Amino acid sequence: MQFDTYHVFTVDEHTVEAIRILDEVAAGRMADEIPIAYELIRGLHSRRALYMAVLLHDVAKGRGGDHSEIGSEIAAELCPRLGMSGEETETVSWLVLHHLLLSHTAFQRDIDDPKTILDVADIVQSPERLRLLLLLTIVDMRAVSSRVWNAWKATLLRELYMRVAEVLAGGLSTTERDVRVRHAKDVTAEILGEEGVPQRDIEHFLGLGYAGYWLSFDYETHSRHARLIREADSRGSPLTVEVLPLPARGVTEVTVYTVDVPGLFSKIAGALALAGASIVDARIHTMTHGMALDTFWIQDTSGQAYEETHRLARLTSLIEQGLSGQLDIGAEIARAGFGHMPLRMRAIHVPPRVVVDNGVSNTYTVIEINGRDRPGLLHDVTAAMSRENLQIASAHITTYGVRAVDVFYVKDLFGLKITDKKRLEEIRERLLAGLKEAEAEASACANARYSA
Repeated sequence: MQFDTYHVFTVDEHTVEAIRILDEVAAGRMADEIPIAYELIRGLHSRRALYMAVLLHDVAKGRGGDHSEIGSEIAAELCPRLGMSGEETETVSWLVLHHLLLSHTAFQRDIDDPKTILDVADIVQSPERLRLLLLLTIVDMRAVSSRVWNAWKATLLRELYMRVAEVLAGGLSTTERDVRVRHAKDVTAEILGEEGVPQRDIEHFLGLGYAGYWLSFDYETHSRHARLIREADSRGSPLTVEVLPLPARGVTEVTVYTVDVPGLFSKIAGALALAGASIVDARIHTMTHGMALDTFWIQDTSGQAYEETHRLARLTSLIEQGLSGQLDIGAEIARAGFGHMPLRMRAIHVPPRVVVDNGVSNTYTVIEINGRDRPGLLHDVTAAMSRENLQIASAHITTYGVRAVDVFYVKDLFGLKITDKKRLEEIRERLLAGLKEAEAEASACANARYSA
């Protein structure tokens, strides 16, 4: 048994379900639901190894220790006894060892950071192994429950797969980064020119974004941002909010263009929480002229995109009220508590945890926050980061039942990676203390409401 609110099945039931789903994919019967898996399996060479890896990927759960490592050892011993070759055995053992690599990277790391992609490519090393690992990841997630797999996660996994595949094919050198930035600018300039945008306005926009901005979005999004900024600047508007449903990806994109001030991320996150939205990803960009262009990808409580006009209007209104000071977001968040959560869910213990990692990125300090998922968690965490003078570049939000794992790529007030060990420990301790305090306040508020 897995005693949490994320896993629906016992380990054995989950394993049988995963094999059933793989069989459906192999037969082409789930091509509409999981198209990328169907594309990958058609040209696969190591199908027997994949089936065995699906069978054994969770075999070591309940034995203590890291179930991936122990399972890998079991696979290395068991596969030859089942008539598998040395190459097949090595493949199965490797797949079991790394079966969480892609999901962890796609949902909890910044895949726009070149080091993230290079680190995965260094582990995978082979296009065939990459295909096998992605298929194992997909059927594993889909077999947890139908609610765990969604269009947004499929989008992130596919994007990660394509970028790692590109590196394995010989791409993504240091000079490649500069070439991509130039190419992004050239294509965006061409699109804007075809739309009749004056050349001086095009050049102005091309000078606003740092390299990270140009690598974070596709050309159409860059062009949309150019139009948004041009219109906002022409009106002299201090705040522009744009909402764009992306139902094919299962998310709604929220873009906020305003003056960059401390605590901006926290205020936007709080406003979105009040609207009932869950943030699944975020990109934070300060442009060269001091304005912030922040992008959030959100879902509703059922894991779908916001599409209805009245809900989109409410999202926009809450953000505008929160950033203009008409709404006390902190007070509203405190009142919201997490009273929507059933009492039995609140009884499940989710110990808060803060992990600071300086090895994940060459240019950012990465902070991972683990805690109970509740409305306002992201607001509280990012407010605490603002008090520590941390600049957030991107955020990656994942929930596992009642447990939230929020990962932030940050720099200090001067735009530098934090390297001082004493300062890193100080940040970790203060964030953890703030997380515990906010959790206690939310619990007291919810319990008071329940008692009343």
